[in-house]
Amino acid sequence: MAWYDSAVFYHIYPLGLTGAPEKNAYSAPVSRLRTLWPWVEHIRELGCNALYIGPLFQSVGHGYETTDYFTLDSRLGTNEDLKDFVAYCHEKAIRVVPDGVFNHVGRDFFAFRDLLENRENSGCRDWFCNVRFDRDNSFHDGLSYENWGGYDLLVKLNHANPAVRQYLLDAVGFWIEEFDIDGIRLDAADVLDFGFMAALRGFTDSKKGDFWLMGEVIHGDYGRWLAPGMLHCVTNYRLHKALYSGHNDHNYFEIAHTVRETSQWKLYNFVDNHDVARIASKLSAKANFLPVHVLLYTLPGIPSVYYGSEFGIEGKKERWSDRNLRPELHLEDFRGNDQAKLIASLGRLHGALPELSYGGYEELTLTNETFAFARSLDGKRTVVSVNNANTPRTVSVDSGFRGALLGLRAQNGQAVLPPHSGEIWTAEDRDLSMPEPLKISFQPPKPEPRQPLQVDIQPVPAAKPYDEMTVEELQSAILAKLAANGPLTDRMRREVAENVYRDSLLNWVRSFR
Repeated sequence: MAWYDSAVFYHIYPLGLTGAPEKNAYSAPVSRLRTLWPWVEHIRELGCNALYIGPLFQSVGHGYETTDYFTLDSRLGTNEDLKDFVAYCHEKAIRVVPDGVFNHVGRDFFAFRDLLENRENSGCRDWFCNVRFDRDNSFHDGLSYENWGGYDLLVKLNHANPAVRQYLLDAVGFWIEEFDIDGIRLDAADVLDFGFMAALRGFTDSKKGDFWLMGEVIHGDYGRWLAPGMLHCVTNYRLHKALYSGHNDHNYFEIAHTVRETSQWKLYNFVDNHDVARIASKLSAKANFLPVHVLLYTLPGIPSVYYGSEFGIEGKKERWSDRNLRPELHLEDFRGNDQAKLIASLGRLHGALPELSYGGYEELTLTNETFAFARSLDGKRTVVSVNNANTPRTVSVDSGFRGALLGLRAQNGQAVLPPHSGEIWTAEDRDLSMPEPLKISFQPPKPEPRQPLQVDIQPVPAAKPYDEMTVEELQSAILAKLAANGPLTDRMRREVAENVYRDSLLNWVRSFR
């Protein structure tokens, strides 16, 4: 098996965690990356064995407007700092996967600067998509081009151009040879050229046999990206949504249904990240932090924890800024944190129970407020049960099994799950080399008012091309398509309302047949 088949990821947005300036002055490098070395020890303590970190390379501001693929962002340090950091992670048995922002570049990228300077005579004109000199853009350059998400700051690359494709492959080769990275998370993979992704897979396979490619896919048929010769893995946004709404709505049917739809693949599972609100801010009952994370670590897929969320910190997404989701943190402020103890116990159990990485999945019990399933491998079996109710619930337990997380015990094949809790049941005779079971204080839930839905079906001119629609019009068009296939649910409306990314909406609306 490859290393990523049993991976537990920790996710760092380095420009935020290290407190780097929001805008890049392209001044002398400041070695902020070296302040992350204590976090590597913390990652190991949590039981994680892989790190997704990015964006890392020279950029204009938030990092996803790359200007130099061969140089570490000067706000984080030098290439030598990155080389040392990866080597230190490897010394601690942690694989390193950076962001690969290959769909678009920033306006300070050399080829775009050449286009602005030389216009029609630029040798880099074909590096970008749909360049036109009879239109303008929001920067008033006297030309237009295709962008990502409606933002002219992000200039879309033309992957049909062999020079562009070779340039990006050369950059990846440099990352592998210079920094010894173990994989790449492909930003905006849901709108990235499929031919380029196939070429990238072939290239990285030739460079490093166990190199891992994971794509950011928000909507769409995951199988398209996971076909032979394509990516190894994609982000599981379906489960992400189900994990918090399934608890807020007391609806484990949503989670179970999502698992049935996606368990054929090994997906990258998460409860929050640098683009969405923190799980502690999304849960109506904060105590559901425990069962949410029990499911994250035990359902089929590769679990990931976003920096700071293991401490239960909050952060809500703003329409025009993600700063609240990407804060500067200091590790010493969180020593002894109870939520982190839970995450560390789950990490250790994930490592001690191979069936959670490789085993089959069997649904056992399903109600609105209780959910149980088994993971089995080579005759060994682990059973997981969770409870999202405000009161205790009785669950069935295999004979001879014990609770490995909370230390719960069964009598006559039955056990009582406390409110807003979960347990991982294993055979009594299995030596897991675990510390004492967690002692959790279950606080009564404090429901927060649900936000009103912001999106509804509005008339959209039938003749208007999708490319010319606003975000709101695309959302309405998607709702109309969904309504044509059956009754609209609150879940559907929320999912559309929460997607404010134009490229993702375009991909979604075009996916309807």
